[in-house]
Amino acid sequence: MRAGLFGRRWAHLVMGGALLMPYFLAAAVVVSLVMDGADPYRDPATQFIAFGAALPPSGLAALLFPPARSMGAGAVRSLCGVPGELLADEPGYAWAARWRTGLWFMAHSAAGAIVSGMSLAAPPAAIALMALPFSGALQRGWPAWQRAAPGALGPIAGLALMALVVGTAWGAGKLLARLAPVLLGPTPADRLAAAERRAADLASRNRLARELHDSVGHALSAVTLQASAARRVLDADPEFARQALAAIEETTREAVAELDTVLGLLREEDGANPTAPARTLDGLDALLDRTRAAGLRIEATIEGSSAGLPPVVSREAYRIVQEGLSNALRHAGTTVRVKLQLHIVERELTLEMENPLTAGQTVADTADAAAPAARTGGGRGLRGIGERARLLGGDATAVAQDGVWRLTARLPLGATR
Repeated sequence: MRAGLFGRRWAHLVMGGALLMPYFLAAAVVVSLVMDGADPYRDPATQFIAFGAALPPSGLAALLFPPARSMGAGAVRSLCGVPGELLADEPGYAWAARWRTGLWFMAHSAAGAIVSGMSLAAPPAAIALMALPFSGALQRGWPAWQRAAPGALGPIAGLALMALVVGTAWGAGKLLARLAPVLLGPTPADRLAAAERRAADLASRNRLARELHDSVGHALSAVTLQASAARRVLDADPEFARQALAAIEETTREAVAELDTVLGLLREEDGANPTAPARTLDGLDALLDRTRAAGLRIEATIEGSSAGLPPVVSREAYRIVQEGLSNALRHAGTTVRVKLQLHIVERELTLEMENPLTAGQTVADTADAAAPAARTGGGRGLRGIGERARLLGGDATAVAQDGVWRLTARLPLGATR
């Protein structure tokens, strides 16, 4: 595992040397034109000058090419063993990301060129040194002090030279692996954008969950009660059973339409038009009739007109009423009377719903709709009501007091989202 990672890092360094080669050749031409008698192909000093002159253009090219960041990060992720979450996946368009990418490519090219040069030049020299004791012909052309050295030192020097190459490659690979998250990692702007995307995704999922819970959940609660009532009186009162079955048919048809509305919300998030209009207070009478068909007794009072309400306020108010009726069906049963009051004034819509507490309703004396008392298998509806109200700048509370369960919601009419 370690040897494999070392080999991949060495290959990554050789890639850096290859990336620098075009810039080095161009810099060598410029240096030979500017410096009299300079020979960057034979003179080591001139070669180092051309090497230094080639680094800034390589960084500048990466700075001007935003996809270079994602390309570099992909190579580091595959070859250097750096965890993907520490590196940026998107091109670096912001200047904070661009200059970091430019520095990375300069560092990668510099380290890669050094390791590549050593990898090409050192092995032949090391082999020659290790073969000195066996062939004096290899010493021809060497300086006198080297020829005078004991032949036994040749293998030691050859091994030391190879160890130097391996150590340099290991250290350069380790250094680049540590630099990569700093220079190719997400910038603060990238992290902020990612957090905003996660928040938007979470809000979208919560919105879908609220719509499914309040629309389809209400229909399923009503159908369950209607089917239960029909089963109990099927033999004793066939006419009532037929009415209950007809109510089930109508409720399920409405549930399919509600589900189509929720799916339309998903398409709306993707930029397409929803397949069905969202329910608003214009459909409140139909909602009350369907709920009464399940056996619930409802007294509704509406003060003011819902015709001029902002669509988003009308839609959220409808869902809040729907969830309140669902709670009454599930927890209070059909033997209690539910009172519903809607007050629509110039700047605010106030919704109040209450029903007597039954043995099945066990709640705290006071409870926020956003944080209802814990109970098995429930609690999401009241939390959804609180979220709907807060998103519009209002508030909602659910309180059990003096034997009465009371739900109150306040929605400002100035909300537009």
